[in-house]
Amino acid sequence: MRSFTRRGLAAMLAAALPAAAGAQAWPARPIRFVVPWPPGGLNDLIARHFNDRVSARLGQVIVNDFKAGAGGRIGVAEVARAAPDGLTIGMGNLGPLTIFPNLYKDMPYDVRRDLIPVMMFAASPLVLVVNRDLPAQDVAGLIALAKARPAQLNYASIGIGTAQHLIFEMFRVKDGIRMEHVPYRGAGDSLLAILGNDVQAEFETLPSILPAIRDGRVRALAVTTPERVPHLPKVPTLKEVGYDIEVATWYAVIVPARTPEPIVERLYAEYTAISRSPDTQAFLAEQGLIYLPNTRAEFAARIASETTRWAAIIADRGIKVD
Repeated sequence: MRSFTRRGLAAMLAAALPAAAGAQAWPARPIRFVVPWPPGGLNDLIARHFNDRVSARLGQVIVNDFKAGAGGRIGVAEVARAAPDGLTIGMGNLGPLTIFPNLYKDMPYDVRRDLIPVMMFAASPLVLVVNRDLPAQDVAGLIALAKARPAQLNYASIGIGTAQHLIFEMFRVKDGIRMEHVPYRGAGDSLLAILGNDVQAEFETLPSILPAIRDGRVRALAVTTPERVPHLPKVPTLKEVGYDIEVATWYAVIVPARTPEPIVERLYAEYTAISRSPDTQAFLAEQGLIYLPNTRAEFAARIASETTRWAAIIADRGIKVD
């Protein structure tokens, strides 16, 4: 019996060695990092900064593969369909992972079933800004003005069902205001609209709107992060002015479901180390971004809670897309 046990143990160890060796060898080939947006923008800049540094730590090239379209859904679906071997990973954010599953009937992936969220490596505060000639110096003033002029003020967003749109729907629920929603194709178009007074207010990402705030073309009333941002130290948070609203448009690493746990843990460790490094902190500050420390469990919980929040507001307001 003893010799059989030893032989059986030896066989089990021998069978396990190739698998263990394969795990230790990861990544044996270049890693494809799917970016669900076009090259040349902020997503591109973030991906290149992080992946250049993570690839040096892994000893293997990370190749950025841009798969734009459908607000990020095409690229995220590419990650969801990939082999779970750690050689195809990608970037996800607020829209494709938490809002769109509640907005579109025909989703090409299921976030909980098909993906593993690894970590959130950067985040952008949203800033509530108004046309500089609007007689509203703070959030209370904007709400009062909207109540005094029902359906006469417009607000911009970068599309139906985006965070920029849904936060104003939260205002509508809390305060009963009636402002008209005008969706635009992107931040450039919405900025031109607010400068031209075609719309009077909008929430916009800090990197996109910061130059216009600094040169006085728009007035900042509040930020959506839990704490004030260093770039706008005099601008209060929404929580400071009485709104229990916290929103950040974040950028995260995602991998296909069933990716081996050691690989997921290694990715978490390497991207987190780069996020906390001094040169990355300087890079984020320069871009108007922040890093929100997060464990894997905290990030997964954030996705779940945000998905629930957006589902409620979308259902309550009857928001639909064609």
